[in-house]
Amino acid sequence: MRARRLGILLACGAVAALAVTARTVRVAAQVRPVSPVENFDIDKYMGRWFELARYPNRFQKRCTGDVVVYYARRADGRVDVKNTCATAKGPIEAKGVARRADPKGPASVLEVRFAPAFLSFLPVWGDYWVLDLAPDYSTAVVGSPDRDYLWVLSRTPDVDQPTYARLVEAVRDQGFDPARLVRTRQGAR
Repeated sequence: MRARRLGILLACGAVAALAVTARTVRVAAQVRPVSPVENFDIDKYMGRWFELARYPNRFQKRCTGDVVVYYARRADGRVDVKNTCATAKGPIEAKGVARRADPKGPASVLEVRFAPAFLSFLPVWGDYWVLDLAPDYSTAVVGSPDRDYLWVLSRTPDVDQPTYARLVEAVRDQGFDPARLVRTRQGAR
């Protein structure tokens, strides 16, 4: 009797494990790789962008709002990056540099580094892929191919609800979880 119950429990456990494995395989098969935008003009992308929302991340944990990023083209083809935000103790900024990840690959697949210049020999580049871009370069969705990082950007501090809904749909279409997005408070300064 005891052996029979143990056999039934083991059989149920095996069926449950197979069901979970089959579901995991189905879900994994449905998630396609992120797709960077095509026909990206880096010069049109330059200038000021306001963060509308982001996935929480360790390097912005002190930011309470007013997150703005500035991009400026350099003579060497790279891009100067300056991020600013408000914190409880006042505004802060971080300066970095961006470059194409692969000169032969899509222009919208970039890498960014915020390490100090004296550490420039270290390979401390982070993925920065432009995943959605309005035709007039007024809004953008930027993220990493592993879906750990995500930012929703706009040329203005706020957008109307239909525009934001379209951006959230672009996030979903790229396989990111929109529920993880945290809206950024702008205008606190």
